[in-house]
Amino acid sequence: MFVRTESFKEFLRFYPIVSFLVGLHFFLWLLMDFLQLGFAVDLKEWGIGMNALILNGEYWRLVTPIFLHGDFTHALFNSFSLVLFGPALEQMLGKGKFVIMYLFAGIVGNLGTFIVNPDAYYWHLGASGAIFGIFGVYLFMIMNRKHLIDTANSQIILAIFAIGLFMTFARPNINIFGHLFGLIGGFAIAPVILKNARRFSLWQVRTRHSRSDSDDISFDPNRWQKRKYGRNTGKYIIWGIIIFLALFALVNRM
Repeated sequence: MFVRTESFKEFLRFYPIVSFLVGLHFFLWLLMDFLQLGFAVDLKEWGIGMNALILNGEYWRLVTPIFLHGDFTHALFNSFSLVLFGPALEQMLGKGKFVIMYLFAGIVGNLGTFIVNPDAYYWHLGASGAIFGIFGVYLFMIMNRKHLIDTANSQIILAIFAIGLFMTFARPNINIFGHLFGLIGGFAIAPVILKNARRFSLWQVRTRHSRSDSDDISFDPNRWQKRKYGRNTGKYIIWGIIIFLALFALVNRM
């Protein structure tokens, strides 16, 4: 569910919304921060989140910060999280519901930040609130829709979520309220968007997108051995990521 075994072309075809969002992150970073083009820098200043300006009527700043990032590392980390946890949910919900959930959670994160301190003059930006909204949906599944997610993937979500929550409070310059309210937004909208949702299956995804390619549907006598190997490898990758994130959080805490 959270192990990406698709080819690059398959990923783009199977998960168009996640692919678009990741591409947008790096495209905007390239224009605004790397090349620092004049119109792009102005666009970033126009879209970045600032509560005092929202209080003065610039309400678009509740939405635009979702797509902006402070630097390459910020964009990379959020994009990595989106690639890891977004595809399964995009396929389970469908493109339309996934977009609604992502924007709703991101807006709720920014709105919560505004409500807590509407006069604040600090800047805030990033997709973290929307990504925590994804975690909110998964947490709702674990608690109330157990048929949509198995035990192993539930454990992965809980472990990554715990590390993400720890890093939220441990690292400096983090919009804590954006993360927490984004999580609440995802959890709150989950009962609506999960209606008629089906469990993620890469095999079903490939079948759905198949164009009658005989190689894709042909019988493979070694498929079970390959699946077993892939599953074990996936566990090592996921837990390797968990350990890396834990060490990363501890180092930044020092």
